[in-house]
Amino acid sequence: MLQEKRSIPNSVSKEDWRDTPASVRELVFSLIERVEKLEEKVRDLEELQKKTSKNSSNPPSSDGPAFPPNPKKKKGKRKRGGQPGHKGVTRKLVALEDVDESYDLKPETCGKCGDGLSGEDAFPDRHQVTEIPPLIATVTEYRLHTLSCPSCGGNTRAELPLGVPQGAFGPRLQAMVSLFTGRYHLSKRDTAEILEDFFRVPISLGSISALERRTSKAIAKVVEEARDYVKEQAQAHMDETGWYEKNKRFWMWVASVPLVTVFLIRQSRGGKVVKEMIGEKFAGILNSDRWSAYNWLPVSSRQLCWAHLKRDFQAFIDRGGGSERLGQKIKTQMDLMFKWWRQVKEGALSFAAFQDKMEPVQVKVGELLREGRNCEHQKTAGTCRDILKREEALWTFVYKKGIQPTNNIAEQKVRAGVLWRKVSFGTQSDEGSRFAERAMTVIATLKQQDRNVLEYFVQTCEAANWKEPTPSLIPTLVSPK
Repeated sequence: MLQEKRSIPNSVSKEDWRDTPASVRELVFSLIERVEKLEEKVRDLEELQKKTSKNSSNPPSSDGPAFPPNPKKKKGKRKRGGQPGHKGVTRKLVALEDVDESYDLKPETCGKCGDGLSGEDAFPDRHQVTEIPPLIATVTEYRLHTLSCPSCGGNTRAELPLGVPQGAFGPRLQAMVSLFTGRYHLSKRDTAEILEDFFRVPISLGSISALERRTSKAIAKVVEEARDYVKEQAQAHMDETGWYEKNKRFWMWVASVPLVTVFLIRQSRGGKVVKEMIGEKFAGILNSDRWSAYNWLPVSSRQLCWAHLKRDFQAFIDRGGGSERLGQKIKTQMDLMFKWWRQVKEGALSFAAFQDKMEPVQVKVGELLREGRNCEHQKTAGTCRDILKREEALWTFVYKKGIQPTNNIAEQKVRAGVLWRKVSFGTQSDEGSRFAERAMTVIATLKQQDRNVLEYFVQTCEAANWKEPTPSLIPTLVSPK
């Protein structure tokens, strides 16, 4: 019976409780249980209302006007702009040999007395004006003659020379279309208007989609090579964000290593996609958040992101009570950790000295997390238990030089996908998703290698026309500048 499982309510004496009919007791217990559930639901709703970008994975744009902005720095006495004594920065003049046109301008009369002037100024003031000339696309026509054979009467039509596109648009125009939609996230309609306004090229929306498909096909092989390269690296950063394909929920994944970044769009947010991106036998260190998709990896092969953990601990603080006290204590240790890590990055603290300083911090944080398992706030206790399952992954960056304590690299890379999704609401086909992931892979990787994105796309489109290999994205195969 319910009354056997519950103790007597504190507000009722034993004598009164004994005289209470069993049916009323059962009603009291059921009402108490219902009130407790409602109170728990209220606490959950209050916490949901308090969620911000500071204590959860919500983006800053979701904070709303009620969320207090970051405190402004106190205004100093200095006026805006350059300060007295500040060395100004002026535009660097183009070398004389690179100037397209030049004019020597000489005064004819003295500005003071009006007499005529002649001669030369050994060091005239140089004033340069940079301008973009009107750009009109060139049109080349190939007339393919069909001739009849006098012997057999058969008709033979001439073929396009190797290197000439089979379609109506050349490699640079194709590359620009791919860059407009894949890098600058312009809509197909905006892309068509730019080509019309700037270059007097009329183009349909269907032709833009066709050019995207051609580019996607041209870069498919080098993107696969980049994905294989990522699987062989000693460390990687991974993250994922929501995506839509045909208005269905998908996920855009990113894996970034030094000099190469790859994207993947899949309908799953599970571990199978992680295995697809870094390989089931990944031997390096993966930096990520605590999302369960990464849990198949050994703890010794992981580094948990402290930027995400910082938001978890801020949530501890925002819950108040014992949870707040626990969060404040962990935050104190975390502040020391980041202070010393910045000193390591700046070269003010050696890595060996950093390791020594971190020993008591690691011990203290471990003690606090174990204490938190018994916190009265169940969500705080649950988070502490979950972190402790991967406690070793908190400190990989302390033991292995070169590992970062945060996953900021992947979070910065995945931002490209977030911007694309916000502008275009995702993709409308499987082909569109393949273009998106491949284009972002190429663009992010080229930026990491400081290579010109437009020229790479032009070379890629030209290589496809000439049936030659596409320029590689792999650092060891990249030709020096």
